[in-house]
Amino acid sequence: MMRWWIVLGAVNAFLSVSAGAFGAHALKSRLPQDLQVIFETGARYHMYHALGLIAVGLLGHFRPSSLLNGAGWAMMVGIILFSGSLYALALSGVRVLGAITPLGGLGFLAGWVLLAVAAWRTTS
Repeated sequence: MMRWWIVLGAVNAFLSVSAGAFGAHALKSRLPQDLQVIFETGARYHMYHALGLIAVGLLGHFRPSSLLNGAGWAMMVGIILFSGSLYALALSGVRVLGAITPLGGLGFLAGWVLLAVAAWRTTS
């Protein structure tokens, strides 16, 4: 499974760069500034957590653990809910989608906590 976190991290990094380029070029003249900022925030956090997935996979390569799998799943859920809701909000203008974003943030937080605990247990 750990190899899949690296693959998912790389795929998500690719998608994040693609989203960022799309936002910077294709959407620049089509979206108001406030929605451009929202879209960019989604892309930025998408990349941070793509790198987090790669870290999960790399650490798991040496010491696989259920905590690392939990961290990977939490980050994936976070990417979908946080970045996905921001992308959808920016593209649609439907502000109620912003209510989903904090749930993704909780996924991100859980992922980092699980990664930290797994790393602590691996090195101690």
